[in-house]
Amino acid sequence: MINRYFRLAENRTTVRQELLGGLTTFLTMAYIIVVNPQILSQAGMPAEGVVFATCVSSAAATLVMGLYANYPIALAPGMSLNAYFTYSVCLGMQVPWRTALGVVFLSGVLFLVLTVTRIREQIVNGIPDCLKHSTATGIGFFIAFVGLRNAKLVVANAATFVGLGNLSDHAVQTACFGVVVTLALMVRKINGAILIGIFGTTLLGILRGLSNWPSAIFSMPHASSTFLQLDLRGAVHLGLLEILFAFLFVDLFDNVGTLVGVCEQGGFIQDGKIPRVGRVLLADAVGTIFGSLAGTSTVTSYIESAAGMAVGARTGLSNLVVAALFLGAMFCSPLASAIPGYATAPALILVGALMTQSIAHIEWREFSEAAPAFVTMLAMPLTFSIATGLSLGLISYTVAKVAAGKYREINALVWILTALFILRYAYLAAA
Repeated sequence: MINRYFRLAENRTTVRQELLGGLTTFLTMAYIIVVNPQILSQAGMPAEGVVFATCVSSAAATLVMGLYANYPIALAPGMSLNAYFTYSVCLGMQVPWRTALGVVFLSGVLFLVLTVTRIREQIVNGIPDCLKHSTATGIGFFIAFVGLRNAKLVVANAATFVGLGNLSDHAVQTACFGVVVTLALMVRKINGAILIGIFGTTLLGILRGLSNWPSAIFSMPHASSTFLQLDLRGAVHLGLLEILFAFLFVDLFDNVGTLVGVCEQGGFIQDGKIPRVGRVLLADAVGTIFGSLAGTSTVTSYIESAAGMAVGARTGLSNLVVAALFLGAMFCSPLASAIPGYATAPALILVGALMTQSIAHIEWREFSEAAPAFVTMLAMPLTFSIATGLSLGLISYTVAKVAAGKYREINALVWILTALFILRYAYLAAA
């Protein structure tokens, strides 16, 4: 029954591969269980309630993706969006967190409308092939950069912006150990290489005194402090329309970029399109609505899903594992938090390397294709934003095609998105 429902044979995978992929994906994104409450608590939200909301919304959205769309793409509250929620909306604009949750709810409803009307599907399928391939590569660079930063191998530098980290730091040394071990296992094609690397690096860190064994195994979730605490009446205020647009805009294109990237990595794109993309896009809309009701910021697809794909996940069966682990994490958050950032950093670095394979599909001899692809790949890690990289890539694609006299290759959607992006950047420049 499992084989028939998830089409395991058709996708050339096994139950074991799916279980291993789901566990790997969860471990690479489990940090959100700790980080999301830390960020949202600065907006005044109860951290215990946010832990519950993070886990339950991630599980719900991931289940929708797995059972309805049959893709191994996990979802959770987005990092860039929780930062925008806290620092820009709640702290910068002095919007109460309950009202901000109401805005997140409205944005989720709009996502649902755009999905049902197939507008979001047309956006995903209308992106040129060169930008799809470069998005996958750019996300690979982005993931690797995040891993290097988490490992403290790359740090801020006043003179050069970034520089090499302190190699005498024990955390950096432990992360380097993780990279070496995981790389060696991967090149020898050992099953579960990434997962073994994460566990091995975590264990070494504990033995070196960099992190501790879990202080406890179980802890009860505290749902009531955030569940159904959103303020919809305040959210419909006219002055919050700009905030609503920001949530809608950032998540729309951040999610599109992530979906294109991970689907390219998993080999799911056919004839330049993502099969069942309408079902895929429904998952984050449902997750965002559910998350706002539970008490967290916008839910979106996670680029860490590529880690699970790297160890063999190809169907939604792996998502069932991720969802179950998120639900279990509500009661075992000390265990989830025991895996430090430097332990998952090697996985992110090497998964990033795997994702850059898409660069081979770009038509480098055609500069009107190569230049936009280059801009997309470069902008994602340098601006630390998938959405920004994709938007700059679309603008440069339009400019390059017009300059080359190939404006007929620009479809209507790209024209519209280019105009919207230019207006957005013009607005930001004038603000």
